[in-house]
Amino acid sequence: MFQTYFIKKDKEKILLGLKKRNFNKISIIDKIFFLDEKRKKLQSHLNKILEKENIISNQIGKILNSDLKNQFEIDFLKEKKLYLKKDKIIISDQLKKIIQKLKDNLDQIPNIPDEKVKKKSNDIIFQEKKYTSILDLEKPLPHWELSKKFNLFNLSLGTKICGSGFSVYMGKCAKLQRSLIQYFLDQNIKASYEEYVLPYLINENSAYSTGHIPEKKGQMYFIEKDNFYLIPTGEVPIMNFYRDKIFSYSDLPIRATTYTSCFRREAGSYGTKVRGLNRLHQFDKVEIIQIASSENSYDSFEEMILHVKNIIQSLKLPFRILRISGIDLGFSSAITYDFEVYSIAQKKWLEVSSVSNCTDFQSNRLKIRYKNKGKIKLCHTLNGSALALPRIIAVLLENNQTNTHINIPKVLIPYTGFDKIK
Repeated sequence: MFQTYFIKKDKEKILLGLKKRNFNKISIIDKIFFLDEKRKKLQSHLNKILEKENIISNQIGKILNSDLKNQFEIDFLKEKKLYLKKDKIIISDQLKKIIQKLKDNLDQIPNIPDEKVKKKSNDIIFQEKKYTSILDLEKPLPHWELSKKFNLFNLSLGTKICGSGFSVYMGKCAKLQRSLIQYFLDQNIKASYEEYVLPYLINENSAYSTGHIPEKKGQMYFIEKDNFYLIPTGEVPIMNFYRDKIFSYSDLPIRATTYTSCFRREAGSYGTKVRGLNRLHQFDKVEIIQIASSENSYDSFEEMILHVKNIIQSLKLPFRILRISGIDLGFSSAITYDFEVYSIAQKKWLEVSSVSNCTDFQSNRLKIRYKNKGKIKLCHTLNGSALALPRIIAVLLENNQTNTHINIPKVLIPYTGFDKIK
């Protein structure tokens, strides 16, 4: 979230950034300025009332402490103070409403894209072609067909238990998922990310602090009785772990990782276009985050991109890295790189990770700051998937299949305890 003074200071930069995002509520900027001026006038009026109240209180105090206690003058001053109190209540109520309106409008403005981000087109930053022709099969099966052949997961059972968009993993596929989670966590820990186990339920303030409310409120599952949300990603609880903290410059960057299930309504079709594990309401994901200084956040960003790249390469999967366009950019992000793995059976790219630098947009809500040379500044926050499970499993199954079995990548064999699914 931006502060009003920043929007006024860099209005042209804000407008250009919003244009890059195709943000069509530009008039909201003038509305914010209008509300801010109204807020200032009301605050000034309130300050004058408070000042007058203090003067009257001091006058009453002096009279009470003097030898000559003029009751008529005391009553007159008290009556005057009563009128001021009524005005104070009215002005305070008006000010409170204006501040809320101002906040509601500021909440609608997304982060401003980095200069490298284009408006409409995604840039392909890297593409790994090494493993794109590993199959000798004439027609490789998609993972939902492999599931029937090898008894791997069951979407119908998930629908029976809960509804469409849920899956039940079985046998060696369940072990494969658990192995991938442990492997990803181990790789993250080796890279100095500290592991946390965090709640899957969050309150509204936690969702707001990371920018998921109000922007993604409709995609989140809400438990009305308890006023809790199910987490859409591990980023939300792990970032809120650091909410309201002030770090010293030498403490940064902070690196953290967590494994969670994630819950999203995921609006869209579930027919022939979106099948199998490609889109689920509940899925598992290993998340990494960094909290960095404003001076070094892009170094952290490059470090996170390289880390995710190394993990995918270790699984011997064809993949590419895209710099996402302004139109597709997430609400809190200034720049996002998506990692997509290629499915040979489905003949398409599937997103398995997004790495984002949110600069100080998210930390402004979270109030995560650092002290450097006596000055307190907002931190920069970064997040990324390392990695999301369902589509990784889908492509691992499809790209490692033979007529008789599915091969397990070498790096996972110590975790699975088997080298193939027969």
